[in-house]
Amino acid sequence: MTSPSTAIAAPRPDGTSSPLLPAPPGRKARSPRRRRWSRVAKITLVLAILTAGTSYGRALTYPGSATWQVRSVEWVRDHGGNPLVNAIENWYYTRHVPTNGPPDPAALPAWSHQGAGPSAVPVSNAGAGPAAIPALPGAAPLPGEGIWVPGRADAAKTTAVYTTLFRPDPTHASVIAAAAWMRSSDTTAHLVAGTREPGGNPWPGNAQVAPSDMPALVATFNSGWKMKDITGGFYLAGRAGAPLVNGEASAVIDDQGRLSIGQWGRDFTMDSHVRAVRQNLQLVVDGGVPVDGLSANGNGRWGNSKNQLQYTARSGLGTTASGDLVYVAGTAMNLQTLATAMADAGIVRGMELDIHSNMPSFSSWIPTERGPTIAPVKLLPAMHRPADRYLAPDQRDFFYLTLR
Repeated sequence: MTSPSTAIAAPRPDGTSSPLLPAPPGRKARSPRRRRWSRVAKITLVLAILTAGTSYGRALTYPGSATWQVRSVEWVRDHGGNPLVNAIENWYYTRHVPTNGPPDPAALPAWSHQGAGPSAVPVSNAGAGPAAIPALPGAAPLPGEGIWVPGRADAAKTTAVYTTLFRPDPTHASVIAAAAWMRSSDTTAHLVAGTREPGGNPWPGNAQVAPSDMPALVATFNSGWKMKDITGGFYLAGRAGAPLVNGEASAVIDDQGRLSIGQWGRDFTMDSHVRAVRQNLQLVVDGGVPVDGLSANGNGRWGNSKNQLQYTARSGLGTTASGDLVYVAGTAMNLQTLATAMADAGIVRGMELDIHSNMPSFSSWIPTERGPTIAPVKLLPAMHRPADRYLAPDQRDFFYLTLR
């Protein structure tokens, strides 16, 4: 007699079922419980796919400027793929070490040798700008290397911003760094929250440069890492997006509109004069020199240790001995190279900002040939985002400077 667990009903020609017949060899009819779990598994899989698709769709359409490539990578990171992205990046950058040959001419900004606004002049003739940066020893100087190009001036014709390019890495002469020196006495700094960073309830500013400030723009530039990737905090408009942490590198704007860089708890503490604070890792330049341990990155002071050894696009921000502000960015730099470049540019206390292509963005706003009209010029051609990036709402927080 055939057991019900090993028998199936065979259809007759007229469509009715015959009595139970033995199941084919090696095949057993699934129990109701197994069929139920199979249906649950299939439904769960479908729901997971739909949920992931919906989440990814939201990431692609979330308000704020960002390319689909950036949105896709960030979505993967936010959904458990951070180790995978880091592994891919580390694999890529260890196989793309910069050469010691001359740089690609396409990597050189046009303003460095053609001028942007006024003609490029040595700082010794300008009298009020930063000290010139020596050219890379043993290499033929690049057009405009180390010479600061004056940009936009204030109403009294005092230059508010200078830019230059230089090479900070003697063993990789193809690496280009660019710097922007901004006079604190002529400018007012603003920190703006993005549509996604630092997160939380809506922030003032609509995630873009205030339209009323556009005629006075001097510079716009990127901020730091995503808040979930650092231990530091964010403070703006009288509230914290994340708690401020002692010991962290901090960009601080006071009630006079001055932006300074230092260590929270040592150089700055919260008081009635603080208007905004953006923290990012720990200082990379202190006392005018790169801090110790950048290559080893012990205890993860500057994020993932392997990430800080990558030769990738990086940006940094610091203040000079006179309190002026300097932004530095470059391609194919590790953390040690960035810190060296920042010190070469006159920074006495400095912090790393965003890293990797598509992240660093700096534009100087200069007069055009049409008189009082101003237009943005990117600091480096390799900065992929548009020069006017922050005139529209952006997903990431950022800084901008205006003439006083």
